[in-house]
Amino acid sequence: MRLDQFIKISRIVKRRTIAKAICDDGRVKVNGYVAKAGKEVHEGDILRLNLKSTILTCRILTIPKGNVNANQAYTLYEIVSEEKIEPTSQTN
Repeated sequence: MRLDQFIKISRIVKRRTIAKAICDDGRVKVNGYVAKAGKEVHEGDILRLNLKSTILTCRILTIPKGNVNANQAYTLYEIVSEEKIEPTSQTN
């Protein structure tokens, strides 16, 4: 399954266009390597997502065959760590 599709189906983000955008911005790593939206992901892969205010690291547990309902989406991955990012202030 494509990385952006997994991120959307697992409900880490709400829309596939947002999932594609964060991948294309270089804000997603798969097993330690920056990954584009079309990268194929597999069970056991470690995802590290920079979601602006949070860095989320999770392990893929299951690759679904199709869409899943909201109650099942959270069973597709386990959170390994979640780090809050302090906002940076810019002075001009």
